[in-house]
Amino acid sequence: MTLSFFDQFMSPTYFGVPLIALALTLPWVLYPKPTTRWLNNRLLTLQGWFINRFTQQIFQPINLGGHKWAVLLTSLMLFLITLNMLGLLPYTFTPTTQLSLNMAFAVPLWLATVIIGMRNQPTHALGHLLPEGTPILLIPVLIIIETISLFIRPLALGVRLTANLTAGHLLIQLIATAASVLLPLMPTVALLTALLLLLLTLLEVAVAMIQAYVFVLLLSLYLQENV
Repeated sequence: MTLSFFDQFMSPTYFGVPLIALALTLPWVLYPKPTTRWLNNRLLTLQGWFINRFTQQIFQPINLGGHKWAVLLTSLMLFLITLNMLGLLPYTFTPTTQLSLNMAFAVPLWLATVIIGMRNQPTHALGHLLPEGTPILLIPVLIIIETISLFIRPLALGVRLTANLTAGHLLIQLIATAASVLLPLMPTVALLTALLLLLLTLLEVAVAMIQAYVFVLLLSLYLQENV
């Protein structure tokens, strides 16, 4: 029983072909494409308003040099939100519960921000490793600590997204199993458990959106430090 709870996080295959590729392709099919009409429909208008608001909020504190990342980070957030939301549907697979996938998103983007900082302003980028006014005796220790914290950033990005989604899916499955077991024995308790399951599902919808936003927000903060 304990092992079956984790079966939902295994990448499904069909005739030996991993279906994670299909799951990663599906989000791009769901969004409506812009039209050549003068007036868009309500869905396109809402989508454009959301993208514009998000882009303004993320890139407002970043100078013009970092605005080149707007399309990349906005597309990444929409992609992560869609994957997380589709994973809450029954009989679906959530690719973002795989640490390998999240690290594949986090490491290249974090490394790109570091490389940009080292190329454009190496003195300022290296200055983050040693705060101003540090006592001489603490300089070697602080450089080691700041270097470790710098290299932990992509790991924290990937683990945060994986852990939050995995914990939420496990809680939903545990409470749903408890409700189905209690239904013939204690119907009243089963109904209360089902109500708790509904509230938890609503919470997971919020978590799915917030975690995608936090992932991109932290990447934008790393970009702000190096641009």
